Amino acid sequence: PGDTSVLAGLYGPAEVKGSKELPDRATLEVLLRPKVGLPGVTERSREQLLRQTCEAVVLGVLHPRTAITLVLQVLSDAGSLLSCCLNAACMGLLDAGLPLSSLFCGVTCALDPNGTIVLDPTTRQEQEARAVFTFAIDSAEKKVLMATTKGSCSVEEMQQCLAAAQRAADTIFQFYRDSVRRRYSK
Repeated sequence: PGDTSVLAGLYGPAEVKGSKELPDRATLEVLLRPKVGLPGVTERSREQLLRQTCEAVVLGVLHPRTAITLVLQVLSDAGSLLSCCLNAACMGLLDAGLPLSSLFCGVTCALDPNGTIVLDPTTRQEQEARAVFTFAIDSAEKKVLMATTKGSCSVEEMQQCLAAAQRAADTIFQFYRDSVRRRYSK
């Protein structure tokens, strides 16, 4: 989204180390690398959100006792970073050909001080916002797979942001379809 970009690399299914092996499904590991420096607490928190979202759609039971590693490298951050990471993760899983129950996308919404909903906010808009939401939305039923909130708002405002995010998800899923069609029509 916008000037934010993330590069995704997926490795696996591959052999897993004994301590991480799960007998009934694949072990999914997500590594988020910042543009500069070493990963910190923020990256670790985002890694956990990304891993849980990916685990909800990856059919890991088809690859028991293996490891799948998803590496996300932040190239530029101009706002809406978590939703960009979610979209890069989904495209990486799709491109790698891993079996998925459905696709998902990330949408970030911000509530400005006047209560107006801003989709795909920039860093500045996020800083000035009363509340910032990031949703991971499922392609099959438009269910929410993951939601994070920063700031405060009313329940009605959150529901309005969710509805706006679900409408915006259609555009992202169309982008996925167009990208896959372009890639594989050659």
